[in-house]
Amino acid sequence: MTEKRKGARSIKDIPPDILDQLNRGEIETANLTEWLAVDQKLLLENLLLQNNRKEYLIPVLENVNQLKKQTVNSINETIGIGLLDLAVKNKDDQFLLKLSVHQADLVRCWAAYTIGRNNNLQLKEKLDKIQSFASDTHFGVREICWMTVRPDIARNLEESIEILSAWTVHKNENVRRFASESTRPRGVWCEHIDALKENPGLGLEILEPLRSDSSRYVQDSVGNWLNDASKSQPEFVVEICDEWLRESPTKETQYIVKKALRTLKK
Repeated sequence: MTEKRKGARSIKDIPPDILDQLNRGEIETANLTEWLAVDQKLLLENLLLQNNRKEYLIPVLENVNQLKKQTVNSINETIGIGLLDLAVKNKDDQFLLKLSVHQADLVRCWAAYTIGRNNNLQLKEKLDKIQSFASDTHFGVREICWMTVRPDIARNLEESIEILSAWTVHKNENVRRFASESTRPRGVWCEHIDALKENPGLGLEILEPLRSDSSRYVQDSVGNWLNDASKSQPEFVVEICDEWLRESPTKETQYIVKKALRTLKK
């Protein structure tokens, strides 16, 4: 097993050969600095040339160039949706399959959008297909994949919570974390879910099984979920935290509660 790369601390410190490999899609990004440094347009061009899909390049790039604000996330989403549209038009499922198992994390992020934004899939199908991205070993893929289905979750809240509550007992901590992170009332880099801001009790089906989760990654997400809720329904969050501490006085629950109440304690 090769040793995990640490990655440079600033973009200017990334060795040229590493940046070149990243832009060719030969290696994964090692940290957020590298993730932000990848030239997604160049990566796309290399990917399409490597897979004999050169004709896909110009239509997708045109969409990217029309973006008013070109951020890593907006480019990511636009490329993913562009590839989805072309693959559907050309009945090119084989190419979509290649994207989902590609060694480059940013390509797998595009693949997550080809599922999350595929209007031909029902909610249950989308979530079933996105679960492998939720359990991805790369932080970038895990963050992007919940964003791709977040609009569906918000539109179909009751059904989403029912499906995702079953994920809270999954053996993989990343899958358990997805259940919490994807339903956060306020969330990060995404639209808020008003129904959960007004009535956070709707999310208890997901939160309760995770209140003493062994994973710090999951604990952070649950704590942040409740902290989101505390900004609109503080009494509810205080009540739940008190109840959890009474019924489950573990160090894991204590950590979650501290994180949940951090805004109210200021």
